[in-house]
Amino acid sequence: MLTFSGLTKSFGGRTLFEDAALALVTGDRVGLVGPNGAGKSTLFRILLGQETADEGTVSFVRGARVGILPQESAPVGDETVLDLTLGHGVQGHSSGDGSAEAGHHDGHEPVDGETIARAKRILAGLAFRESDYDRPARKLSGGWVMRAHLARLLVSEPDLLMLDEPTNHLDLEALLWVQNYLRSYPGALLLISHDREFLNQLCTHTVEVRQARLFKYTGNYESYLEQREVTEAALAASAKAQQRRIDQLQEFVDRFRAKNTKAAQAQSKMKQIERLREEMVEITPSDAAMGEFQFPQPERGGLRAIRVSRIHFAYGDLKIYEGIDFEAERGQRIVLVGPNGAGKSTLLKLLAGVLKPSKGEHQLGHNVRAGYFAQYRLDTLKPERTVLEEGYDTPQRVTETFVRTVLGSFLFRGDDVFKRVSILSGGEKSRLALVKLLLDPPNLLLMDEPTTHLDLASVDALIGALKQFEGTLIFISHDVHFIRAIATHVVHVRGGRLTQYPGGYDYYLEKTRQAARDGLTSAAGGAPGITKGPPPSGRTGAMSGSPGPGGSMAVVTATDGETVSRKDQKRMDAETRQARAKDRRELQRQVKALEVEIARLEVREKELVAELELPETYNTPGRAMAVNRELQHVHVRMPALHEEWEREAERLQTMEG
Repeated sequence: MLTFSGLTKSFGGRTLFEDAALALVTGDRVGLVGPNGAGKSTLFRILLGQETADEGTVSFVRGARVGILPQESAPVGDETVLDLTLGHGVQGHSSGDGSAEAGHHDGHEPVDGETIARAKRILAGLAFRESDYDRPARKLSGGWVMRAHLARLLVSEPDLLMLDEPTNHLDLEALLWVQNYLRSYPGALLLISHDREFLNQLCTHTVEVRQARLFKYTGNYESYLEQREVTEAALAASAKAQQRRIDQLQEFVDRFRAKNTKAAQAQSKMKQIERLREEMVEITPSDAAMGEFQFPQPERGGLRAIRVSRIHFAYGDLKIYEGIDFEAERGQRIVLVGPNGAGKSTLLKLLAGVLKPSKGEHQLGHNVRAGYFAQYRLDTLKPERTVLEEGYDTPQRVTETFVRTVLGSFLFRGDDVFKRVSILSGGEKSRLALVKLLLDPPNLLLMDEPTTHLDLASVDALIGALKQFEGTLIFISHDVHFIRAIATHVVHVRGGRLTQYPGGYDYYLEKTRQAARDGLTSAAGGAPGITKGPPPSGRTGAMSGSPGPGGSMAVVTATDGETVSRKDQKRMDAETRQARAKDRRELQRQVKALEVEIARLEVREKELVAELELPETYNTPGRAMAVNRELQHVHVRMPALHEEWEREAERLQTMEG
């Protein structure tokens, strides 16, 4: 489908890629991960011919159709939303050579009714209303334009779908719909995302951009983290052994290079040191490693953090809430969920006092100070200050080292801390505002999509900070991993109503699934919790006739009316048992073979790690690199074998049970 090799790209004196290579085939679902600025979006542009690599080649399978969803902007003209979705009048970002040309409707080609119906289903899944279909696309906000372009790509179904941060413009319900839709997508996927759950649900492979190279791992994001941890431990052992050998050689050189009788040997040892340094394993700490440190905590407030009663609010003639009540207690972590346009952000702004209700009461608890994330950014950041000065401007007693550590966790690293606020992008300002909140948190924290503009490591840093947070948190997010890690209470917002779920996200999912099941069975006329459906297929058989000797039946009448003798029935039962026994033996053989292979690889892993710790390994040119390559292969193979063993062992257990 797609192959590139030898890709090298430098920008502003910095090397983004060096000799990068990757191959994708049909069915691959590859997640591209790495910190912001690592070059992931640049790689997308190079693959599409929108940017030129310094070196290397890119090739697509002849005739392959490629679709791209960029991160921030995509073209839009005078067409309606439905026309845009059908590709009328818009360059389709599809071709067989990676360019952003061709593959689009010209506005005159007929579109069959089935395609139009599918386009409408996809638009509905992305939370477009039927009344939006005929709206001019140019009147949409940027986020909705991106949704319409995503719908266009899903309708056209290119052979390779390239998505750059597709979840940025989606609310939770639309994200879950897209995630479910892409599970059965017929083509290959190459996606950049900072949404851990999204990557876990979709990816068969994970490619990490690190140190200007691409590292490919089998499995989703969680599997990648596990493999990388093992790899880093092995590499650390290798680096330690290499350094120990270099130190030994250097000691010999220092002692004997001035002696004539040993000068030749010393010179030989120096060459060996140079070779070892060239092969030295380079270790970089995991991007997710943020360190253990305690964030400042807010002053303790009263038991009731906030309460609003009989709230009415409307945007002009559009009524959003009529008489709602809501309250939160100290220490609760509440997530607001619901479809786009349901009023989640409006509710958060009402709680923050940013919006004023037409009727109702708004009461903060005793000694409660509220902080609203978006409002905080606008009110407190001073354009003339540097990032470090803004971070250090807090009434809390913190050191500059601590502030720089927190800033680094949120992507302000190295000289970035000396940037002026006035030149920061919108995303950078959001991240800086987040740092300021965490360094001087209010005891009622109201946050709308706090993980936007954060990479995966920074999301983990935010989770770590909020888990320490002792105040009350009310937030909106479309990041399922973030919600699961933080929320202890869910409020579903829909149709001007608030439904409370006193548990985490999984509790909410279970309760809503149960409600859906109860609704279906109730509609079918059955008792609650009992699903009506067709009887099981096959020869289950109602029995008729008189009992024979010993109480057994002489004749069995199958459901299709066929009469089977007792002798034939016994024969069929025996054949069934034999077939099951054969299947069970085959499954036992497979499980045993997997166990043997896993044990072999575990032994080999120990042998390779032990070899890397031996100084003599580095006496043979290239041996250390060969051992590292084999060890990497073992680390990639092991998780796949374990997963296969678990699957087959579970099947065997079920069969034997």
